[in-house]
Amino acid sequence: MSQADSPETLERFHGALELVDVLARKIRRTVGAAAALDDLLSFGREGLLDAARKYDPNRGVPFRAYATFRVRGAMVDGIRASARLPRRIHDKLRALDAAGRVSEGASEDALGAAPPPGTAADAERALDAHLAAMATAMVVGLVAQSAHGEDGEVTSVDGGDSPEDAVGKAELLEVVRRSIDSLPADEATLVRRHYLEGERFDHVAADLGLSKSWASRLHTRAISRLSKRLRGEDD
Repeated sequence: MSQADSPETLERFHGALELVDVLARKIRRTVGAAAALDDLLSFGREGLLDAARKYDPNRGVPFRAYATFRVRGAMVDGIRASARLPRRIHDKLRALDAAGRVSEGASEDALGAAPPPGTAADAERALDAHLAAMATAMVVGLVAQSAHGEDGEVTSVDGGDSPEDAVGKAELLEVVRRSIDSLPADEATLVRRHYLEGERFDHVAADLGLSKSWASRLHTRAISRLSKRLRGEDD
């Protein structure tokens, strides 16, 4: 922290510190020995302070929701940068990243949306759709990553797979690719370049002239469409 930080920034930071501990323990359970809890806490505090400094209350997103995405992202980035990870851990982190981005985009979209569903059935359907979209993002991230070549081209599945698993992943990857091709052009470009071509999400967004906020919303809409199509539902 800096002496230049405003009282509001410091209040946000200290008021959400327990969030860092909660997220660190969740991610630690996911990645196991690939990350020490103390390291996750350190990455998370840095992410929380950055979130407290950059938070804009005028956008209408609650600080804890905004901070959750930033803290989790800081932990994932910190793990990736601090050690050479086994393939399975890298895949888990990619899946976490994808699911978190869907939730972030949904939060952004909710700001300008109509009031939430008024019945329990409507709320349950909305939750089911959101969870399905998160699951789709995780699957797309895992399948695309498992087939990635170092040059960014999709080549072959992970050599550690059994022949049956390799065929299954290749078939699923082809279904995913066809579904991505059927998306609106801007959504297809964002998803294809990030997942299938392995480009960093923020780099793709910048190249397309999109703010991070708008790119997250576009990503969530694209994954929601993919989720419906992969389940055989109409948009």
